[in-house]
Amino acid sequence: MSGRFEPLRYRRDVPAAPLRARRVLVAGPSGVGKTTLAAAVARAAGIPHTEIDAVHWHAGWTPNPDFAAHVQALADSDAWVTEWQYDVARPVLAARADLLVWLDLPRRVVLARVVRRTLRRRLRRLELWNGNVEPALATILTDPEHIVRWAMRTYGIYPGRVREALAEHPGVRLVRIRNGRDARRLLALLEAGADPGTRSGSSSL
Repeated sequence: MSGRFEPLRYRRDVPAAPLRARRVLVAGPSGVGKTTLAAAVARAAGIPHTEIDAVHWHAGWTPNPDFAAHVQALADSDAWVTEWQYDVARPVLAARADLLVWLDLPRRVVLARVVRRTLRRRLRRLELWNGNVEPALATILTDPEHIVRWAMRTYGIYPGRVREALAEHPGVRLVRIRNGRDARRLLALLEAGADPGTRSGSSSL
């Protein structure tokens, strides 16, 4: 892949008409709010949300040895919303998705969100997936893979990833979210396009 990222090449605008989607990916850097938006999308569209981190991590931060098989089963199912992450999962899910929602927020917003989330999880000892909790805050200084450092290091890779996905799967529709207003509009349009009786409560963020 060569050449600079050109945003106008993307089918990026939040649509003006009701939107129907059955297999939805939510993309963006760590800490940007993918899981929160994915859950709201699921409620609005009336389809189930699978949190991909919960599938990937076993107790003790041990990767699930059957992760690839679980991802394939999810991709093959009729309707789902999940986060677009993990190298082994991205191509499998993109091949089946009909909507890619890209949370493209400014770097300063992502940094603030991931720091707040990390502090809240650690100070409250919140259980994440299968008994795992955030490591000690001091590990940000010693662990190059610490979530805050990871979020900042990988922030700039998403334009290229999204561009490649659209080139490989031209039938996938992209909605690019750059602020809260875009997100609320997307949810309203998904709710309007959902099958009657499938919505499961409020889809507000």
